[in-house]
Amino acid sequence: MNPDSIRALTLDLDDTLWPIAPAIARAESVLHDWLTREAPATAAAFDIRALRARRDEVSRSRPDIAHDFSAVRRESLRLALRAAGDDEALADAAFEVFFAARHELDLYPEVADAIERLARRYPLFALSNGNADIARTALAPWFKGGVSAREMGIGKPHPRIFHEACRRLGCEPAQVLHVGDDLELDVRGARAAGLQTFWLRREACDGDPSDVVTVACLKTLADRLGC
Repeated sequence: MNPDSIRALTLDLDDTLWPIAPAIARAESVLHDWLTREAPATAAAFDIRALRARRDEVSRSRPDIAHDFSAVRRESLRLALRAAGDDEALADAAFEVFFAARHELDLYPEVADAIERLARRYPLFALSNGNADIARTALAPWFKGGVSAREMGIGKPHPRIFHEACRRLGCEPAQVLHVGDDLELDVRGARAAGLQTFWLRREACDGDPSDVVTVACLKTLADRLGC
């Protein structure tokens, strides 16, 4: 990594800026409560685990939309509603309930301060395979925008999504530093696309690749970059 050549940062979202598991669990609970009121037959036939299994089934059986978590969730809700005898047209409203709750996020403790520090020096751009919308989060003021697998039709580690982020930032890939928690999707994918990388490793473990630069949190990243 060459800090002097960095002109912008791209950042993964889920499990990089916030833990995703509790956010999804909370959103699924809010969704099921809504179904209990608005589509009681579906709520009775499908508990949270069963709805999750239906989502996973759609992801496996519909490779045409598997990259789009929103489309998969919406389609799985439509199928559950139909199977239970409720109005499948409620799928859109049900998804919006889930999606709003999915953005009630608890950031990792250092993130808000570190993002503000980083944004004073670099343009920040979200780059995610998930369906989180950075514009719907408390971090929106610090980001120039974002690109997702849902929008692109393909996700990390494909180079096209990284190159699109670089294009929107007006930078060459070598001028962009990508930071994310997934070794293959974020680090190896970004490096293959020509970007510089940091691997965000919140939990240290033995056997990390010797050729990969790691940081324990975004505060460490901001410190390393002199922000």
